[in-house]
Amino acid sequence: MNHKFGIALAALTLSCSALAQTKWDLPTAYPPSNFHTENLAQFVSDVDKATAGKLKITLHPNAALFKAPEIKRAVQGGQAQMGEILLVNFQNEWQVFGADGIPFLADSYDAAWKLYQAQKPVLAKKLAEQGIVLLYTVAWPPQGIFINKPINAAADLKGVKWRAYSPATARIAELVGAQPVTVQQAELSQAMATGVVESYMSSGSTGYDTKTYEYLKHFYDTQAWLPKNAVLVNKKAFDALDKPTQEALLKAGAEAEKRGWATSKTKTQEYLDLLKKNGMTIHEPSAQLKADMKKVGETMIKEWTEKAGAEGQAVLDAYRKM
Repeated sequence: MNHKFGIALAALTLSCSALAQTKWDLPTAYPPSNFHTENLAQFVSDVDKATAGKLKITLHPNAALFKAPEIKRAVQGGQAQMGEILLVNFQNEWQVFGADGIPFLADSYDAAWKLYQAQKPVLAKKLAEQGIVLLYTVAWPPQGIFINKPINAAADLKGVKWRAYSPATARIAELVGAQPVTVQQAELSQAMATGVVESYMSSGSTGYDTKTYEYLKHFYDTQAWLPKNAVLVNKKAFDALDKPTQEALLKAGAEAEKRGWATSKTKTQEYLDLLKKNGMTIHEPSAQLKADMKKVGETMIKEWTEKAGAEGQAVLDAYRKM
C-alpha cells in the first residue's frame, strides 16, 4: 500500500513540476548569426535564468517555424506565444506599422529612436486591440542601395530588377522606374544568383548575411531609413503567467531593447567594413542621387500621411516636436 502511495505521490509531484514549467515558441525570420537573433538568444537565456527555468522559450530562427509574413498572425492566433517581425512588412494592414520605412524621415539612430517614441503609444494600443503585447523593438542599421553597377542619379535605376520586401520598398521602385520583385530575405541569395534581383535597399547587415558581395559589387550609403524589428507576445499567453514571471519577461525585454539598439549602432560600420573586405565598393552617394532620393522621400511622406490619416499625422507631429 505504502509503496503504491509513494509511486502516486511521485507521479503527482512530477506532474506538478511539469505544470509549473511553461513552454513558449519564438519564431524569427533571420539567421542565427544575425545580431537581432543573437540578441533574442540572449533574451531567452535571461528569461530562463530570471524565472529559474519556469518559462522556457524556444527560439526558431531562419523562418524555420513560420515565414516572415506569417509570424504576426501566428502570435495573434496563439500558434506561437512570441514572435519577431519587421514592422514595415505590415504597412498595408495599418499605415503606422510603416512609419519607420518612409525614406529620409528619420535617417540616424537618434532620429529613429525619437520616431519610435512618437510611434510607440499608438503602436502598443493597436497591437493590444489585436491581442498582442509589444515587448520591445530594435532598429536595423541605416538602409542603402546594393546594385550591380555604379550609379550617379535615380535615373540610373530605370528598369533595374529591384527587390521589394515591403510596400515602401515597392513604392520606391515605382518612383525611380525600377522593376519591383518581391523576395523575402531567406530567398535573397538565390534570387541574386539567378539574376532575378539586380538591386535592393537594405542595411549592411542584410548585405553581409546574404553574401550580397558575391553577386552585387556596389553599395551606396544613402542612410535612407532605419526600420525596426518588433518582438511581440500573445496577450493571453502573457496573462496566463504569474506576476513574477511577467515581470521577469518585461525586464528582460527592456534590457534586450537597450542592448539591441546599442549593438545595431556599433555594427553599422562593422558590416560596411566586412562588405568592403569581401570586395564590395562602398560609395558616398553623389549630390544628384541624394537630391533624387530626397524627392522620392518627400513624395512618400506625403502619400503616407494621406493614407495614415489623423493617427499618422499625430505620430509625425509628435516626432517633429522632439
